[in-house]
Amino acid sequence: MLSRLTRPQAVAVCALPVVALIATAVLAPLPFSVAQPGMTANVLGENKGAAVITVSGAPARGTSGQLRMTTIEATSPEARVSLGDVLDNWFRKDRAVMPRDSVYPSGDTVKEIEKHNTEQMRQSQDAATEAALRYLDLSSDDVKVTLKLADVGGPSAGLLFSLGIIDKLDGDGSGGDLTGGRTIAGTGTISADGKVGAVGGVALKTQAARRDGATVFLVPKAECSDAKSELPKGLRLVPVTTLKGAVSSLVALEKGKGSVPSC
Repeated sequence: MLSRLTRPQAVAVCALPVVALIATAVLAPLPFSVAQPGMTANVLGENKGAAVITVSGAPARGTSGQLRMTTIEATSPEARVSLGDVLDNWFRKDRAVMPRDSVYPSGDTVKEIEKHNTEQMRQSQDAATEAALRYLDLSSDDVKVTLKLADVGGPSAGLLFSLGIIDKLDGDGSGGDLTGGRTIAGTGTISADGKVGAVGGVALKTQAARRDGATVFLVPKAECSDAKSELPKGLRLVPVTTLKGAVSSLVALEKGKGSVPSC
């Protein structure tokens, strides 16, 4: 024989599976990563005791400013990101909740991802060198460029590598620093023919740039709106689509003449 439950008892019995479902949803892993501003590195200087850019076969000039490539840091591809983590970070300006596949599109294991990112960095460095030498009308048969940047993978430093090579070999074309002595940061892929591509995570990269002293940020033009969304005070956005355009903008900033585009 079944006994009748009182109303409070019935509510309690029904609530148990609901609470269990909510707890499961909160704790269950979700296909997201949580990202935050990462390290920056001056490509005109040293990284972990080694020069980032080394040139032989042509005189390299001294530089006084900085060109800082920027990164984001994301939770490990093997980390469990729960609904609670998503809710905790969703409205924070210094965090971004991103689909895991947009952060780690290349594999399921750390080893696979590291291998992919290392290869992308190598290809980016090759393209950056070729784009810079083409811009300067120099031959890779005569000028050798070595790029070293520890613990960073992917293609997003390409634009800054090219600008760093140009600054070390030619500066602004008239003997001055391409940076004008400023701390300039940025991001963007580069192709061998000098086209700048989008990279993602720019709203976090602008925060990393300003944290490390930058006053100007070079951003792929297609990502202007993202960069403006959480733009730190005191950081000027300069949109770029080509290496030539980026150099022209920096020269205009340095000399105080000419047009400098804005987002």
